[in-house]
Amino acid sequence: MARDHGGGVDAAVAHWGGERADWLDLSTGINPVPYPVGTISDRAWTSLPDTGAVNRLKAAARSFWQVPQELDILLANGASALIARMPQLTTHKTAYIPQPTYNEHAAAFDMAGYSLTSEGAVHVYVHPNNPDGRLWGPEIFEPRPLTIIDESFGEVTPEASHLGRAVHDGVLVLKSFGKFWGLAGLRLGFVIGKPDLLARIARLQEPWSVNGPALEIGARALLDHAWAAQTRIRLAQDAARLDALMTARGATVVGGTTLFRLYQVDDAAAWQDRLARGHVWSRIFPYSTTWLRLGLPAPDRWSQLEAAL
Repeated sequence: MARDHGGGVDAAVAHWGGERADWLDLSTGINPVPYPVGTISDRAWTSLPDTGAVNRLKAAARSFWQVPQELDILLANGASALIARMPQLTTHKTAYIPQPTYNEHAAAFDMAGYSLTSEGAVHVYVHPNNPDGRLWGPEIFEPRPLTIIDESFGEVTPEASHLGRAVHDGVLVLKSFGKFWGLAGLRLGFVIGKPDLLARIARLQEPWSVNGPALEIGARALLDHAWAAQTRIRLAQDAARLDALMTARGATVVGGTTLFRLYQVDDAAAWQDRLARGHVWSRIFPYSTTWLRLGLPAPDRWSQLEAAL
């Protein structure tokens, strides 16, 4: 199964020229103003990750997401590492994954020999959805062997979270650290669910699946509730600014979140080419000739996008 993603700026540089530092990468939904990581302890770099560091991060995550006590939290080397494990949790070999959405889910189940159908025993919902920002309602929940809710972009709409539904059998909620906190290179992800189900995932993981610096930075960031609140305000303001900029040039807003916006344009490939000539990298999709997705520029890079448009 083909797997297209944002990023790939090196290939864009090779095609359109310039230096890597000249390019404004708007092809992902990563916060362009990352959490300030501060000083990392020597022990985080030089020692194997220990139980104390893991527990500190879990406690911070429980506080930030208000995780019910009857649920457990499992850490991983990014949400993608967890997505790859999901097909191993059930012997039912059918999955329903509404399209279009983040393609790693379908790829994982396809590689595991699942049939992707409309009546799958496993249901996967990206909430809010990537790329259109759709929010799924409570109607998606009914008894089944496994329901996976991927809330990788959920920190911008915390009021819509379905985390509380993980108290029901067979429901898992995935969380990503890299997008909202802007530290995708750290590779940190979370899955929240009942302890027995998470124990099965834990048995599939390698030892020390989360590195020491990630444990330390993650705990620090998740305890900084004020930074998160201020970031949500800034992201909303910047998303509105981007919408105004794009609609003034003929694009129509289709959806998205405050971390990325999805636009309808006359010819997505032509728009991508025009932006790339100004060293701005965007996201287009193999299933649509008219959808263009843009992340948010960093505060000092808006002029580059305006010039490219």
